[in-house]
Amino acid sequence: MKRLIYVPVIHTEADMGSVAEPLKKEYIQRYGLKRWSEHIDTIRSMWLGIRQKIFALGLDYKKTKVYQDGLPVCDKELAIASDLAKAGNQNYQIVWELMQRGAKLMGTENPQLLLEEYKYIKNIAQIDALEKKEKAINEYEKKAADILERRDQYIADRITLTLKDGEIGILFIGMRHRVDEKLPEDMGVSYLIYRLPFKENYNLSGKLPG
Repeated sequence: MKRLIYVPVIHTEADMGSVAEPLKKEYIQRYGLKRWSEHIDTIRSMWLGIRQKIFALGLDYKKTKVYQDGLPVCDKELAIASDLAKAGNQNYQIVWELMQRGAKLMGTENPQLLLEEYKYIKNIAQIDALEKKEKAINEYEKKAADILERRDQYIADRITLTLKDGEIGILFIGMRHRVDEKLPEDMGVSYLIYRLPFKENYNLSGKLPG
């Protein structure tokens, strides 16, 4: 039997690359520096809790495969994971520790779909004029559901194809995704946590993406 551990996550600045600073600036303008600091502290606490729960599971790491939201299927998965872990990304620090214990990192997403979404996000982040930004957000939101649907289907297909009987998969995935609804019924899915300890899941309408 195939088993998948489903780990819902909220992305951090370290996940966002070149768009992180504009999104951070906009968040602070809307909600204030204190709210931003509280948000970052909450995310750090979330990752500490996730790490504790994962390593308390007693997994057979040599039979464990790790799937990661935003990690394209390419020939540079290990380099991406290493660079982001060294940069302080808490998600990838856990991924890297799992790999050091014997788990195998898997390319997870369709790179074309990631690039398609990134172009919208980058464009919005770079717009200063409020009217133009709102227009760009509305355009993106018309496309976002379809992009997310296609991403989720690709991720589900990727897991189904690469996770073998007797293996355990760990999927780190943003809260907006519904990959679990697209997996085959015979895959045993368990949830590391059923909900995150806060409601904030800011997206592009002046919000941080989940």
